[in-house]
Amino acid sequence: MSDDDIPSEASWLPPRIALSAAFLSFIFGANAVAVKISLLGMGPFANAGFRFSMAALVLLIWATVQQKELRVKRADWYHLVILGFGFFIQLSLFYLGLRQTTASHGTIVVNILPFIVLILAHFLIPGERIQVRKVVGMVLGFSGIVLLFFDKVSLSQQMIRGDLIILAAIMIWGINVIYIKRIFSRFRPIQITLYPMMVSAPLFWMSGWITGEKMIDELSSEVMIALCYQIFVTGSFGMVAWNSLVKQYGATTLHAFVFIMPISGVLLGIMLLNEPVTANLIGSVVLVVSGLLLVNSPQRNREKIDHSEVTV
Repeated sequence: MSDDDIPSEASWLPPRIALSAAFLSFIFGANAVAVKISLLGMGPFANAGFRFSMAALVLLIWATVQQKELRVKRADWYHLVILGFGFFIQLSLFYLGLRQTTASHGTIVVNILPFIVLILAHFLIPGERIQVRKVVGMVLGFSGIVLLFFDKVSLSQQMIRGDLIILAAIMIWGINVIYIKRIFSRFRPIQITLYPMMVSAPLFWMSGWITGEKMIDELSSEVMIALCYQIFVTGSFGMVAWNSLVKQYGATTLHAFVFIMPISGVLLGIMLLNEPVTANLIGSVVLVVSGLLLVNSPQRNREKIDHSEVTV
């Protein structure tokens, strides 16, 4: 695949687009909090199955009404099936891990994804090289995760296990991102968002049935609101909006805003779930955010940013 197949990067964003990217980053950062709340009333697989079944249905109806192009070339379908299975594995691990740890921890661990992708891209994509600035950013980011694992004030064995499961999910997620990077130009944003959901949704339901988990415990108003947030905000329209911005402005330019995600996730976890505030947690946020800012900062010469950058 040539560089011409990859969306070009914008050296700056119009104020309206910048605000949209910042807002999307904020609401994506809050997703771990919504998942944690919904897990209070549903099992992990049922939660994910319901979320992505409904999100896929909403997107399908919306795309049909808007007359979006949904047809995919027969030769390209296998890409979407592979993405769907990867999506299922990464989200299953994420939900299982988040059930055992806090939303704050989950948010911080998830946000080392850009660092994982940089490392994978360095070895798997020809021409990808990690600059010194990005090495420093990755060291800061991973130091934040190490600091999180040494939080003696609030950390339990269960939380450590949950954090490690989420870390495994991020490894799978990183591989998925590299794969998406290579095939992105073949599809429209709605296609690469909708069809992996449709592939993964029945797999979540089947896994819940096979493992014998209790599908539904209590559907309180808080649980339903959290589910709706995941379905409509982050699971469907939010993803389409982000992918559309990536298609138009490039992933690198938009990644200047991803530092907002860990901040919003941790703050909302503390405010809405009364999660503990510790020195290690604050230090982890500072280190991960600093790493994200270094990794995603634009080049000094303000020229068009290299196409080899990655997207979350």
